[in-house]
Amino acid sequence: MSNKLLEVRGLNTYYGASHVLRNLDFTVERGQTVGLMGRNGMGKSTLLKSIVGLVKPRSGDISFQGQAIQGHTPYAIANMGMAYVPEGRGIFGNLSVHENLVMAARPGVRGQQDWTYQRVLDTFPRLAERLNHGGQQLSGGEQQMLSIGRALMTNPDLLLLDEATEGLAPLIALEIWRICALVAKSGISTVIVDKSWQHVTQITQHNVILVKGEVVFQGASATLLSQPDVLNQHLGV
Repeated sequence: MSNKLLEVRGLNTYYGASHVLRNLDFTVERGQTVGLMGRNGMGKSTLLKSIVGLVKPRSGDISFQGQAIQGHTPYAIANMGMAYVPEGRGIFGNLSVHENLVMAARPGVRGQQDWTYQRVLDTFPRLAERLNHGGQQLSGGEQQMLSIGRALMTNPDLLLLDEATEGLAPLIALEIWRICALVAKSGISTVIVDKSWQHVTQITQHNVILVKGEVVFQGASATLLSQPDVLNQHLGV
């Protein structure tokens, strides 16, 4: 079995006439946590949406679990073991916390049931205190916890987390980073998109920086941190 869980080759994605992703290559190995970074508008979210089937690339190849998935529906891709936490969270506001979680519960594609309802509540104690609250009654941080918890209930092999801490208060953001670290240690392959490279690089083994839809850096966290000029040029304020 190949160690490559997700492989993207030569991906070109457009929004109308705007060429967003340009001949992009991107790989996630089994058990690997990858940081996907770059300033706003550089193509990070578009890459994730292209991978999960929400945006149709114009050309290129995407394989997951050794199978080509370009052109597949998001539903089919999710059933292959991929979970996506979108920017904006996408929870069901008219359902309770309990209902949001149990609706997603299922074994993984290999039959694994590592992430049970109780494990999710143990990991997210705030959610355990709010099981009967509607999704719309939660704070932004609690909604993010619920969105991540719901994704984990599918027992995925790959978790895509877009804008992990966007708009969250600092203390809540730290809690999200704690949870991201736990997920990474659990063995689930994870792609984390976030502007805080300081926190991302504490969790990830590999990092990719996008500029205008092209990869300008990829390498280990230690390698990236040893190049302050790269950090300042592509990620600095």
